[in-house]
Amino acid sequence: MAAPEPRLANQPRLSRAAALRELASMKEHHARGTGGGRLRAAIFGINDGLVTNASLVVGVAAARTDDKGVVVLAGIAGLVAGAFSMAAGEFISMSVQREMFEAQIALERRELIDDPEGERREVAVIFRAKGLPEEDAERIAEHVMAQPDVALDLMAREELGLNPDDLGSPWGAALSSFVAFATGAAIPLLPYIVTGGATALLAALVLAGLVLVSVGGLTARLSQRGVAFGALRALVIGAVATGVTYVVGRLVGVAVS
Repeated sequence: MAAPEPRLANQPRLSRAAALRELASMKEHHARGTGGGRLRAAIFGINDGLVTNASLVVGVAAARTDDKGVVVLAGIAGLVAGAFSMAAGEFISMSVQREMFEAQIALERRELIDDPEGERREVAVIFRAKGLPEEDAERIAEHVMAQPDVALDLMAREELGLNPDDLGSPWGAALSSFVAFATGAAIPLLPYIVTGGATALLAALVLAGLVLVSVGGLTARLSQRGVAFGALRALVIGAVATGVTYVVGRLVGVAVS
């Protein structure tokens, strides 16, 4: 009788429950490191709100530079309308996406019940495609199919390309989009709280530029790109957007006058 292969000293035998706990801990560790994608979404939301409302404020200020009340009213309206629009769009799109994912997983669950042999072959194919020998792939497939929850999780991840543990939260996406957009949109309004006219307009542009540079640099860092490149790109895009709306505001203001 062949002797069993020796185990590594630092690899104790784990029960399934202990392995599940350790896997959850590993996922939590990596989620903290990446923000689970939520940090990236928040940064982009702030950027959208900032560019959108800065353009609106600059456009209105260009047409009515001396009327602080009109500028503030337009900015608040843009903030509220944009934040609710973003939240509603995120809620609807995330709801539809989650429902589609849940339907796909439910279909896979039915297939595991109605055609277990066909699903067993698919599991074996998955492990063969990963490089396992045929005998090992067949043996693992038998073990996987003996545990329906494990089989469903495997098929959802490998066949459907879904993460059953994170299908997305419509309410969470809507709330984060609302807060992020509103935060960005409030920035160009801050100078108009304490002053008005050309001074407030210049301060709003400078403040928006500083935030755009910071957000652009941070997004570039998250995307493993050059910080200077990201900062300059965000600043140029924001400058073009506000520049166009300033020219339009001036033209409309002159025409109305």
